[in-house]
Amino acid sequence: MNQQRNPDLVRRVASAASCALALMLAVAPPVFASPPVLECPTSISEKSVQLRDTPAGWQTFVSAPLYLHGAAPMSGPPEMLGELISDTERHGKKGTESTYKIDGKFPNGKWLACTYGEADQVTLARQLPDATNVCVITSRKGKFVGQNDVKIDCK
Repeated sequence: MNQQRNPDLVRRVASAASCALALMLAVAPPVFASPPVLECPTSISEKSVQLRDTPAGWQTFVSAPLYLHGAAPMSGPPEMLGELISDTERHGKKGTESTYKIDGKFPNGKWLACTYGEADQVTLARQLPDATNVCVITSRKGKFVGQNDVKIDCK
């Protein structure tokens, strides 16, 4: 059976297909951006460090910033002292990579602690999204005494 093509019909089908494709693209679900990259501030300025309730007659002076020393997820806010222990730790050329699985329930929230000073004397912390399941934190020696370069990847 010999079929003839109707040019008008072909144009209408092509036009309808183009409209359908354009409509699908227009109402397609949005592509979600990756979670924001978490970075601890590299230091706390010496101007930010204030000593209060010092002994009478003593004058305070802070001569240098406190440098970032480490980072770790926490169970709850920093005053609860709930720093978690890594599930795995690898030492390599890029530094020490610590993996924390935090996929359970955290009634007081999941937090990221950034610690400063050679013995982690000061902590800056922020709450992580509840959906965070794992954090990989890589650290290696920085250029200043007590400083570490820290890379954080929480998902």
